[in-house]
Amino acid sequence: MDIPKEIQNISQKLADAGYKAYLVGGCTRDLLLGKAPNDWDIATDAKPEEIQGLFKDAFYENEFGTVGVKSGSEDPTLKVVEVTTFRKEGRYTDKRHPDEVVFAKTIEDDLSRRDFTINAIAIDLVESEEPIDPFGGRDDLSKKIIKAVGNPKERFGEDALRLMRAVRLSAQLGFQIEERTLEAIKKEVKSIGNIALERVRDEFSKLLMSDGAMDGVRVLQKTGLLDQIIPELSEGIGVEQNKHHIYDVFEHNVHSLEYAVGKNFPLDLRLASLLHDVGKVGTREWRNNPRGEKMKGGKKGDWTFYQHQYLGEKLSRDILNRLRYPKEVIKRVALLIREHMFVYDPEMVTEKGVRRLVRRVGEENVDALIKVREADRIGSGVPKAQPYRLRHLQAMIEKAKKEPVGVGQLKVDGNLLIKELKMEPGPRMGEILVILLEEVIDDPKRNTKKYLMDRAKELNALSDVQLDVFSKRAREAAKEEQKRLDDAIKEKYFVK
Repeated sequence: MDIPKEIQNISQKLADAGYKAYLVGGCTRDLLLGKAPNDWDIATDAKPEEIQGLFKDAFYENEFGTVGVKSGSEDPTLKVVEVTTFRKEGRYTDKRHPDEVVFAKTIEDDLSRRDFTINAIAIDLVESEEPIDPFGGRDDLSKKIIKAVGNPKERFGEDALRLMRAVRLSAQLGFQIEERTLEAIKKEVKSIGNIALERVRDEFSKLLMSDGAMDGVRVLQKTGLLDQIIPELSEGIGVEQNKHHIYDVFEHNVHSLEYAVGKNFPLDLRLASLLHDVGKVGTREWRNNPRGEKMKGGKKGDWTFYQHQYLGEKLSRDILNRLRYPKEVIKRVALLIREHMFVYDPEMVTEKGVRRLVRRVGEENVDALIKVREADRIGSGVPKAQPYRLRHLQAMIEKAKKEPVGVGQLKVDGNLLIKELKMEPGPRMGEILVILLEEVIDDPKRNTKKYLMDRAKELNALSDVQLDVFSKRAREAAKEEQKRLDDAIKEKYFVK
């Protein structure tokens, strides 16, 4: 096996001092699978203070016998190597942390406390590279199964986060969870409530970033874990949609996630793809079909989901806040969900409408919005992520990006208004700039210094009441354009 020199050096230094050194955990598993480890862990019989004595840059900031050893490597996976004293753990009263940590004498004792057999394999880094495998982990690697070490109920009782970790590993590795282990997860599922939500979030994010994310979400649902962490998603199971969809709401969401995974979208876009229709359950109503067309089951009518994107925005904020995601992630995901039902029919979309879309969502988000819509389309069962109409809209968006859609892109600014028109800074000036922007969005040719200065002078001569009337007219014009598009969505998709 290709063991980095940094790991060899640390191991040899431990051995020279009379201590044992074994590779353990995920790095051993990955090496046996022929994968490059994301981090490196060494287990030893040296005590924390003895490890620190050997390595001058080592630091010990926990109660679990793990010392961080700085290797000096430029490789981020090797910068800090965790060197941990053999240990065995007692009771876990809170199902999160051991009541006490007792150092063990042998590597076998250390492996016996680990979560799954594929993570309970050690490699002697000094004397022999033959794996130490007391629980059949190599056999389980070959069978591609996730199996708890010993009694699965006891393992999950020690640390309830292992419930999530089992599902995450199955998604990352493409493994099946062994039957006894799976049944134990189902029985212990409520104990995930004892775990800090930040830790649950981290496991969920790792699952979403894996190639098997769609199957992982399905396993979360099958075990009952999804009901514990995101019940809003589970509520979509069996909720039939309208004629534009071949899946129920839950399957539509996970198929949208599958597309996002296949396109290697970042985490926020995967979250948006998975949650984009989470508001449909709370907005579903039966719509009588005025044209008398027969729908599913011979009924006349179809399901509607009016305003589901706005409820979805609220629910996604609730979900991501609950899981302690960063504010910037929550803000972006909620925005993408709120705006994902944009119209892209050429007969409906106007250039100024596209400029308003870019202004509303932000130039930095508009490409991401297109990607979420692609995931939505494929999740509906259609064959093409980008039909001609969507490509046509993208061309219009690229053009709109070159035109002014924000106050900062106007040919005049507050400083110029103060200097040349002696205008007082404050809310009134801000209102004038917004009116000017709306006029330029309607017609980009107006974005000249002369036109805008002349217009600003006219507006500044108005009373506060008159200026407020102009401001309201500008806002109403933007609302009317959006209403026209929303009505088109409602008419075509029954999903305003």
